[in-house]
Amino acid sequence: IGFPWLVAATVRSISHVRALTKYDSKTGEAVGSIEQRVTGTAIHTLIGCCVLFSKPRKLLTQVPLPVLMGLFMYLGTSALPGNEMWERILGLFKDSKVAPPQPWTNKVPKNIVRLFTVIQVACLGAMFWVKESPIGVLFPVVIAMLAPLKIALEKTGVVKKEYMDILDTE
Repeated sequence: IGFPWLVAATVRSISHVRALTKYDSKTGEAVGSIEQRVTGTAIHTLIGCCVLFSKPRKLLTQVPLPVLMGLFMYLGTSALPGNEMWERILGLFKDSKVAPPQPWTNKVPKNIVRLFTVIQVACLGAMFWVKESPIGVLFPVVIAMLAPLKIALEKTGVVKKEYMDILDTE
C-alpha cells in the first residue's frame, strides 16, 4: 500500500525523490529511481517520536530558531531550479538567444509565456497579500479560485488549451 507516504508537495519529499533518481549518463534524462523505504520510514518514525515523547521535543527546543529558518531557506531555494514557474520567471530576465531551451520554448509564443508567467506571479502575490492581511482566513478561497482562473483563461481564449497544457504541466 506504499507506506510510508511521501507527499510530493513538501520540499523534503521532492529532494528525496531527486536524490534517488537514476539518470542516463549520455542524455542526462531521468530513466528511473532507486526504490527503497528506509529513509521514509526513518523520517516518519523520528517525527512520530517527536510528537509522542517529551525528550525528543525538549531536544528540538534547543535548536536555535535562526538555524531552523536557515535550513528551511536552504531547502526552499534548493528546490527552485527545475520548477517550471521559477524557470519562466527567470526567463523574463534572460536573453532568449542565449537562454537554454525549455519544453515551452519552441511550442508556445513568447508573449503567451510572458503573460501566463505574469498572471501566475500576480496570483502568488495575491496569495501572500491575503495570507498576511486581516482577511488571512480566506487564504484557502484564493487557492480554490486558481482552478476557475485557469479555466477562464482557456475559455476566453487568452491562453489556448494546447498552450496551457504545455505551460501548466507541473
